[in-house]
Amino acid sequence: MNHATHETPINPLPPVVWMLALPVIAAEAVFALGQAGLVGGADGIGLRLSAVGQAAYLPDALPWMVRTGQFDPMLALRLLTYPFVHMSLTHALFVLVFLLALGNMVARMFRPVALLVLFFGSAIGGALVYTALSLWLPGQAMPLIGGYPAVYGLIGAFTFVLWTRLEQMQGNRMRAFTLIGLLMLFQLTFAILFGGMGYGWLAEIAGFATGFCLSFVLVDGGVARVLRQIRQR
Repeated sequence: MNHATHETPINPLPPVVWMLALPVIAAEAVFALGQAGLVGGADGIGLRLSAVGQAAYLPDALPWMVRTGQFDPMLALRLLTYPFVHMSLTHALFVLVFLLALGNMVARMFRPVALLVLFFGSAIGGALVYTALSLWLPGQAMPLIGGYPAVYGLIGAFTFVLWTRLEQMQGNRMRAFTLIGLLMLFQLTFAILFGGMGYGWLAEIAGFATGFCLSFVLVDGGVARVLRQIRQR
């Protein structure tokens, strides 16, 4: 006799992933309503530009605070707000695809708090490296906006998991970096064809490296593993 099951064919997303995705979805919904003239009145069409201006991370903000000795909490808060606002709907959709897919996979191997640390830690790490390099690179570094550095941190965490599994299987651990390699090749090709790549990719690579490095500590048993390796040396 067949028994009815209540299993859904779609794997439900963990709440922590929705917690990160919903602000992006809500922002895009408000921008769409503003574009249609349903919210924001006469300024509705400029809601996205206004939000970008208030949320974007400014690479010269931290050097200015260090140079003047003045701490501006609203400027510092942009380290956490810039991943949730995007320059266009397409920009936001690409980030959401990465966030939902990779967040779902990473959430199976990391605790919810660890996933939040990975996301925000990678956003901060990407922004700080972007700031440091912008002081030496030619031209003007543009404000940082959008969730790519943060989701690249999730790619770093996913790469870490593949890297450790290949190590256990005595396989070629460099295969774990195939995904990030393909993504950067895609971005390079896109930049060559359409231009406008800028320096934002530096923050994305830094976000990936931050997520990969944080995974050594954030994965279950990670601290004990690191301490054990230190003692062995």
